[in-house]
Amino acid sequence: MKLEIIGTIIFGIAVLHTFLTAPILRFSHRYPKDSVRRNILHFLGEIEVVFGVWAAIFLAIYALIEGVKSSIEYLQGVHFVEPLFIFAVMTVCSTRPILHACRVAIVAISTILKKVLPIPEVLIELFVILTVGPLAGSFITEPAAMTVTAFLVLSMIHTKEKHVLYTLLGVLFVNISIGGSLTPYAAPPILMVASKWSWDFSYVFANLGWKSAIAVVVNSAFFISVFRKGITADFYTLEEIERKSEERRQHIPIGITLLHLAFLVGIILSAHYEKLFLGLLLFFLGIYSATRKFQDTLRLKESLLVAFFLGGIVIFGPFQGWWLKPLLVGMSDNSLFLGATGLTAFTDNAALTFLGSQVEGLSSSSKLALVGGALAGGGLTIIANAPNPAGVSILSQKFPQEHISPLLLLLHALIPTAIAASLLWF
Repeated sequence: MKLEIIGTIIFGIAVLHTFLTAPILRFSHRYPKDSVRRNILHFLGEIEVVFGVWAAIFLAIYALIEGVKSSIEYLQGVHFVEPLFIFAVMTVCSTRPILHACRVAIVAISTILKKVLPIPEVLIELFVILTVGPLAGSFITEPAAMTVTAFLVLSMIHTKEKHVLYTLLGVLFVNISIGGSLTPYAAPPILMVASKWSWDFSYVFANLGWKSAIAVVVNSAFFISVFRKGITADFYTLEEIERKSEERRQHIPIGITLLHLAFLVGIILSAHYEKLFLGLLLFFLGIYSATRKFQDTLRLKESLLVAFFLGGIVIFGPFQGWWLKPLLVGMSDNSLFLGATGLTAFTDNAALTFLGSQVEGLSSSSKLALVGGALAGGGLTIIANAPNPAGVSILSQKFPQEHISPLLLLLHALIPTAIAASLLWF
């Protein structure tokens, strides 16, 4: 029990640390450039390293209490499939051929909508990206959907207005969290329980999927309507981006694009077998090297930092059951839904539903309340849903000081979260 309490305390400190990264970064600027103190503080101010750092501290304490051998055995028993999978997916999805193919698909859908909707092109394109991208996560997995959608949004942003950026981020995170619930295998909170509770495609879609799809559309329409003027003035259309980039002058052969898509599909289909998808990633890196003429710089650093962040959360997960399980058992369905939505902000939603699946005797409605709440709350914080750190890593460069405030994200995600919760449960 001692380790569980220590693990929870350090996990709580890590959560608090995520809210303090901005002040730490500002404080680091008091020291001379390239000084050791400034570099250390800057490192601790990077939100992607927070949970990895505190997980290392926790493992050191574990070794002192239980012995080095015991701590190593614990680490060997931890499954890092999800962090490694997100690393692989981010790496592949950030390549130019994949992004170009997605851009072409978005433009095609937008062209159809432009014929029936008399609104500016940029509004239609952003609406399609924020809707189709997250819903595609039900088929290509949420991490892949987050990576592709975030990169497309990144290319369109030409504003420094905080309210626009943070509301956009909140809508994106909530939509990704609920958009993967059309199927039983794509959203981590559903994947954790689908097999044990015998949730098949028809059950998930009938009870969660169609409601989530409506919520995604409503959230996207909410953002577009509220910030219509700002988006029209300060966002690029995809055609403008294409015109400014080198892609227009350097056509990507269809064969290269299809090869990239084949590797992406292979990695997605082998999502539960890390040796297989990591092997495919290594082969893909060879393809990337051979096609450098049609590539941008590979985003290995960003992908590794996101995997490091999620790996830290995974290490803490098993030590939170002692307080989460009793809490979940004593709630009514309505309280369970609201409680799961709130708890998700402070612990990964997949970990929350996994712990819930260990509780015997939950009714069908309680199970739906738990998973629905975990989905609805997945956009409240960076740690609430596994793909969120990927979105932060990609989009942070567009925010002031290239840093995303967890508190401002929480505040701006409240409305899209309320919309999702209303449609999923109330």
